[in-house]
Amino acid sequence: MSSSYRVFVGSVQPQAGQFFRASPLFAARIDYGCESFRLDAFTLQCHIAIMTKINTVCVYCGSGAGTNPNYIAAAKALGKAFAESGIRLVFGGGSVGMMGAVATAVLDHGGMVTGIIPDFLTLRENALTRVQEMVVTPDMHERKRLMFERSDAFVALPGGIGTLEELVEQLTWQQLGRHSKPVLLANIDGFWEPLFDLLAHMRATQFIRQGFAVEILKADRVEEILPKLRSAAAHIPDSAREMAPEIARRL
Repeated sequence: MSSSYRVFVGSVQPQAGQFFRASPLFAARIDYGCESFRLDAFTLQCHIAIMTKINTVCVYCGSGAGTNPNYIAAAKALGKAFAESGIRLVFGGGSVGMMGAVATAVLDHGGMVTGIIPDFLTLRENALTRVQEMVVTPDMHERKRLMFERSDAFVALPGGIGTLEELVEQLTWQQLGRHSKPVLLANIDGFWEPLFDLLAHMRATQFIRQGFAVEILKADRVEEILPKLRSAAAHIPDSAREMAPEIARRL
């Protein structure tokens, strides 16, 4: 190791280690209890790069089952696919409806689940106690913030107003340049076609216009979801992969 490299590591290591321990985006990815852990320049670059891979996926979906049995079947199939692919599920924390189906399927097939639920919904949505991690928040705003921070991508299964609101918020943040994480609609039996029609209408009337594009993925079958998310993550522009200036200053 050159003397200049040692100086760089010596200056970066303490501050970088503190930052990554405090950051929910990295905390789940690094084993800080390992005696061999060193956040040197090479390690730092590795963990910057890993942000463009899909390790955790947030799934928005209904607390009801819907009228079409294919909706629940799709939720279960997606949960199984996550578990078999080593993808951690982040979801709304409930044990009922579509939420319960996708989370239970992940757990039944040996996968990892993080539930994030506001305190006032723990009884109404019967919080799923089997999950490896359950975060109870004081309100909906904190719930949505943590779901965003803990996830590398977002999938919307069929659901109601709550599902739509969470989905549209991610699309809005993406449109405004606040994130570049993939957002996908699981269009099971054409469930989301009315929304795609509305988005097309917004483009035709120029309320969605050049410079404010909405990048939304579509999968008609569950088996298409993970390949499309991974492909989208792999094609994130280099500019979006760079560490934000405020983080760089802290390091």
